[in-house]
Amino acid sequence: MKKLTILFILTVSLLNINAQTRDWANFNDNWKFTKGNPENAQTIDFDDSGWESVAVPHDWAIAGPFNEEERGFTGKLPWKGEGWYRKTFTVSSAISDKIVYMMFDGIMAFPKIYINGKLAGEWDYGYNSFYFDVTEYVKFGEENTIAVYVDTRKHGSRWYPGAGIYRKVQVLITDKVHTEIWGTYVTTPVVTKSYSDMRILTNVNNFTEEQKSITVESIIISPEGIEVVSAQSDKRIKAGGSIEFDHWITVNSPNIWDVDNPVLYSVKTIVKDGDKILDESFTPFGFRTFEFTADDGFFLNGKHFNMKGVNLHHDHGPLGAAFNTRAMERQLEIMKEMGCNAIRNSHNICAPELLELCDKMGFIVFDEAFDKWDNKADITPETDFYEFGERNIKNFVMRDRNHPSIVIWSVGNEMGDIQGNSNYGLQKLAAMVGYVRKYDITRPVTMACDQDGNAKWRHSDYYDVHAYNYGQRWEPARKLDPSKAVIISESASTLSTRGFYELPLPEKKTDFTESLQMSSYDLHAPYWAEIGDDDFMWVENDSYITGEFVWTGFDYLGEPTPHFSSRSSYFGIVDLCGIPKDRFYLYQSHWRPEKDMVHILPHWNWDGYEGKNVPVFVYTNGDEAELFLNGKSLGKKSKNPKSEVSTERYRLMWLDVIYEPGELKAVGYKNGRVVGEAIVRTASDPKTIKLTPDRYDINATGDDLSYILVEAFDDEGNICPLADNLVNFKIKGPGEIAGVGNGNPQSHEPFIADYRKLFNGKAMLILKSVKGEPGSIEVSASSDKMKGTKVSIVSR
Repeated sequence: MKKLTILFILTVSLLNINAQTRDWANFNDNWKFTKGNPENAQTIDFDDSGWESVAVPHDWAIAGPFNEEERGFTGKLPWKGEGWYRKTFTVSSAISDKIVYMMFDGIMAFPKIYINGKLAGEWDYGYNSFYFDVTEYVKFGEENTIAVYVDTRKHGSRWYPGAGIYRKVQVLITDKVHTEIWGTYVTTPVVTKSYSDMRILTNVNNFTEEQKSITVESIIISPEGIEVVSAQSDKRIKAGGSIEFDHWITVNSPNIWDVDNPVLYSVKTIVKDGDKILDESFTPFGFRTFEFTADDGFFLNGKHFNMKGVNLHHDHGPLGAAFNTRAMERQLEIMKEMGCNAIRNSHNICAPELLELCDKMGFIVFDEAFDKWDNKADITPETDFYEFGERNIKNFVMRDRNHPSIVIWSVGNEMGDIQGNSNYGLQKLAAMVGYVRKYDITRPVTMACDQDGNAKWRHSDYYDVHAYNYGQRWEPARKLDPSKAVIISESASTLSTRGFYELPLPEKKTDFTESLQMSSYDLHAPYWAEIGDDDFMWVENDSYITGEFVWTGFDYLGEPTPHFSSRSSYFGIVDLCGIPKDRFYLYQSHWRPEKDMVHILPHWNWDGYEGKNVPVFVYTNGDEAELFLNGKSLGKKSKNPKSEVSTERYRLMWLDVIYEPGELKAVGYKNGRVVGEAIVRTASDPKTIKLTPDRYDINATGDDLSYILVEAFDDEGNICPLADNLVNFKIKGPGEIAGVGNGNPQSHEPFIADYRKLFNGKAMLILKSVKGEPGSIEVSASSDKMKGTKVSIVSR
């Protein structure tokens, strides 16, 4: 603890005395944690020496154990309960004239923050960012104790929420005269290739006891780091007050932000008293235009833009809900490779790093605040709905409003009382939408609906864009109000298990079996939903639809429809570990028509099916393909873009292939040109393990990751698609196992372990660096009756 204290003194004192401006200090390390609610845990002299040492972000439940007897709605993990976090820190007496803020990006749930035994603040929505001015509670030059109480018992959820301080914590030191947190608001009313007009609103606080004459300068910084243009003005701010500065700036020849050109500028805001700089902050932004049209969909920078979107939950699979920037970046990389260009953060306020990544990587965002307005949003019977709503919407919008990736706000998902106008539903909706518009006027507002029959209540009068989930349920609302564009805010909900295939093919989408897995022929969906091909067809048929957001990009913990003995979902295009399912290639073939690709399914290990029918599907960007079995052509199939049967438009299907072991090959064509081929072969027994890291170089920051794919192969180099061998792992060097998984929704093996069974031939090991310890990390894998292997990762 002394090491932490000294480092914190150095960080705070040096950065703030020398720069004389604001400083954000990382506050994530050296916490103590315990589950339960020990008496007087908030007090200074409480003995926490027996508690667990942790760093945040931290999810106390992900290590398990699983409750195998529990239904899988929220992942079968022990997230319900109470917990405490504590740490000590020192703030230099040299900065006793400063303001000290504590910023939390998310605590699940109902946190109470104590500084030196006194309640400094509390919050009531586990997915929101919040901060407190803790200056009056801090003892400058002395040791301080922070204690955070967490209680998830009142939180409701339809999936795994996680538990604890699961996002980052920061301390902000500022002058008493400073720009308010999230107090710079950048808008670009006019954007052209030759120039852009900007408006920058900056709210400045004066926490001194006297009136101040203050100068605020707004400087535009180019993507290359060059100061482009600036504006400044002077105002008097009364003691204890705040005032807004309004700057209009023209930037010539702006570099336009786009999903294919995600360039960011920033506003450097300087607050001065005469020549003395009191505060300096940076606000990233981008120049871009967008428009939702009633009949022609969505336009980005004047060009028609089809939203090829996915819904993403906040968990990282085996890592749980504790936010990790690299884990999130990897998810987005995989989605980008598939052709995805839009993200809906379902259904809650996301970590700010997700939006930063979307800005930098080129995604547009459907930014959503709540899943229903009940205990899933931490709204209890005692909650003052309107006070809660305005306070949480204020933080949500002010925090996020400068991100160029965000093109629409959503105040919630599937609120039945709102859609049916019960329990003052429309009054609540009007209030929530109004709160959003109070803090941002540049984007439309919506809510995601799922009740087509309740469109008659005209809740659409209160928002700007129709957003509907599944099954063409937008049609009644569209007929009532054709002046609004339509977003398919949740599409598909196709159900599949990676690498699992079941015969015969289902006659109906809801023909589920007792296997407790879902076939990757991609023909299953719940009664309320559809397969992905249907949404492709609907978007193509109706020009007013702006696009879709698939449910979901990745599998997630909880909500294992339709098999609630499982602990994670079947909805993902990619499994819980980040291994693509076959469906990934269906979406890629449609969403990236310029990318030549061919994918074939199923695997070709069907012992006992000799002489029987095993249907074969091919996904390709081509318009036709030819199938070969052991060198013999089984004929060509062509897509039928005019068919009203959606699968005939987007898939190539051989429904009468008689199985024989060997090699199955598909060759794809586009306008007669070969675009590629795909091959699957019958494998023999698994003999070797292969380790394939997604990154061979990581940073020694303590939170950087390498995802290492584990696969089984036979002696001839064929992947073994049914292998379920237990694989053991060993780590040498400055690395740790952050988690393991295999994509099996039925598995109750722990995520934090040094072993994992293969599932349909694959598993994943997630390697984490050790903070401040660079070096070579050797990862080895072994299994009975298989040849082991090693791989080296460098941590720098």
